[in-house]
Amino acid sequence: MAENRSGYNIYNLVVDEPGTRLDKYVTERCPELTRTQTQKLIREGYITVNGGVARAGLKLDTGDRLTVKIPPATPEILQPEQIPLNIIYEDDDLLVIDKPAGLAVHPAPGHPAHTLVNAVLSHLSSLPDTGDWQRPGIVHRLDKDTSGVMLIAKNSDAYQNLTDQFRSRSVVKRYQVLVKGHLSPLDGVIEAPVGRDPRHRQRMAVVEESKGREAKTGYHVIEYVGDYTLLEVKPETGRTHQIRVHLKAIGYPVAGDRVYGVKSPHLQRQFVHASLLGFKLPSTGDYVEFTSPLPPDLETALRNSA
Repeated sequence: MAENRSGYNIYNLVVDEPGTRLDKYVTERCPELTRTQTQKLIREGYITVNGGVARAGLKLDTGDRLTVKIPPATPEILQPEQIPLNIIYEDDDLLVIDKPAGLAVHPAPGHPAHTLVNAVLSHLSSLPDTGDWQRPGIVHRLDKDTSGVMLIAKNSDAYQNLTDQFRSRSVVKRYQVLVKGHLSPLDGVIEAPVGRDPRHRQRMAVVEESKGREAKTGYHVIEYVGDYTLLEVKPETGRTHQIRVHLKAIGYPVAGDRVYGVKSPHLQRQFVHASLLGFKLPSTGDYVEFTSPLPPDLETALRNSA
């Protein structure tokens, strides 16, 4: 991916999967876009095939060259939106939310609204400045299609305290993840640098140390489920897409993950759920943990995978 002087994010893609619809192909290779956002960009001429405009339903051929231009988000006043929130805990400093899958955490190019931030602003009158107008109060993030425990700061002091805890790696994070295959040994640690995939710049990958950032992921096998393994995963660092990239690198891709994993007839999204978050309350210094059970779609997928 490249960024030109006008601030557009630009992807130049060469088709390697013939017969795929244009909108589906682009969405799978540009993780920040939803299918609807991709279709809108196609209609507005921001996505071209071999230099020309095309329909969203165009079936691609091997070697077709795509250019995807994603316009920059324009700084603006974020609007509160009446999106339901499942609040696990709240005090004067923070909110702990059980985020549903399919909800982006904050506005970004391609989805300027309908995010968790917009939802929180309908619950609170304001959120602290983080230096990025799109991410007020955000101290960490979850992928759009990842569900589970999410933490948001309500004031500047709490934001600084919580980001310091994440930076020092004292925050405890646990995920439940379903992968293809029977992973062994039952406990392990994956240590490999993560950076931009040199062949697909819109993706992340395990790369040479000089080209990536340190990344460490611990795991424990909960159970084997049919041809899959249900894991408890503890990422000790917080690189973009770290869990999904590390598990793919050792040969156990995440079920339902359309970018790094394998398709599953039982899943409409990646089987990654943030099940636990532990940290110290800024007000008292007391250590607390908050949990989220597997949502119904993942429970159903787990039963059907057996």
